[in-house]
Amino acid sequence: MGSEIRDINLAESGERKIEWVKRNCDLLRTLEKEFSVSQPFKGKKIALSVHLEAKTAYLCLVLKAGGADMYVNGSNPLSTQDDVAAALVKAGLEVHAWYDSTPEEYNAHIRAVLEAGPNIIIDDGGDLVHMIHTELTHLIPNVIGGCEETTTGILRLLAMDKEGALKFPMVLVNNADCKHFFDNRYGTGQSVWDGINRTTNLIVAGKIVVVAGYGWCGKGVAMRAKGLGARVIVTEVDPVKAIEAVMDGFEVMPMNEAAKVGDFFVTVTGCEKVIDEEDFAVVKDGAIMCNAGHFDCEIDMAWLKANAVETREMRKNIMGYRLPTGQWIYILAEGRLVNLAAGDGHPAEIMDMSFAIQALSAKYLVEHEGQLDRMIIDVPREVDNDVAVRKLAFLGKHIDVLTEEQVRYLNSSAV
Repeated sequence: MGSEIRDINLAESGERKIEWVKRNCDLLRTLEKEFSVSQPFKGKKIALSVHLEAKTAYLCLVLKAGGADMYVNGSNPLSTQDDVAAALVKAGLEVHAWYDSTPEEYNAHIRAVLEAGPNIIIDDGGDLVHMIHTELTHLIPNVIGGCEETTTGILRLLAMDKEGALKFPMVLVNNADCKHFFDNRYGTGQSVWDGINRTTNLIVAGKIVVVAGYGWCGKGVAMRAKGLGARVIVTEVDPVKAIEAVMDGFEVMPMNEAAKVGDFFVTVTGCEKVIDEEDFAVVKDGAIMCNAGHFDCEIDMAWLKANAVETREMRKNIMGYRLPTGQWIYILAEGRLVNLAAGDGHPAEIMDMSFAIQALSAKYLVEHEGQLDRMIIDVPREVDNDVAVRKLAFLGKHIDVLTEEQVRYLNSSAV
């Protein structure tokens, strides 16, 4: 089975992007050197479905350096960069992906990487795991385990595990401290506004920004909006997170109230129909809406497309919809992940930490093949700490270390 991409001639552009990422990913460069010697994935096949851009490509090359045969597709049709896909093919990886693939093409790409019979699955949102459990069950015995990158994917895995449907161990990479503390908060916070600002060319200062969801991603989006000079409103269904948002200095109210005053809306919940028909009915004329959750269901695009009385493309990645009530609202990147569909995703230094967790978690699965007695696996603390210690060293920072006496004190019942 060969690669399936659109244009191999784009490879040189993709190679330059990957080289830039490599220069700014100290952790992955170190792991690439270590893996090239230790070969932890020798003889193993890895199927990877993550947003296919330069940072993901470098992760693929690091895993390949460790001996893996790599089978790659993109986890979102609008985030795949064709030149990066071409560069990976040139480097000897099997790639099935192109920008703006149809739903049928996207599913075919997922199927193609799974039909290679992977031993490790690295997933982003759960599409690989879902398909192998529903359509390609005969391939499950090949799988040692997998890693999940996102909150949305973890929710799907937990539901499968609760139903007894999950058939191999999955490491919850998103729950690692060195992932969600930094990737979800600082990475999402910066990259969402990179995508919005690049696409709209409008000022944020003085505007009202509505952030739906105050998890780690929502915290980052709200923090950056505040830093850009916006007045920020948070909508939540979790009362504890709502209190946290209030104490962080943000207004909190239901979406139907926020819809009346918001200039920019960012959904970051992992749920569906967070902005729906009732909210559209009262939304302010000219409101700009976008999504930073994994799936494009947080803004009810189906209702919008079915009921808009007029549509108009205003700029690349900005589609206007005139509502039956007369207002125009503007949707960025078709309601898909705005930071990737209309931008380049998280900064390289942030993904360096997340992808180091991915690579070391995959290594952990290989090292513990057949020894894991649970289907849901937290990233081992030693992996998290290893990444943190390495990152601090690259930042030129040093911290205190407990003395033996302090360790005894903390472990004593006399504390």
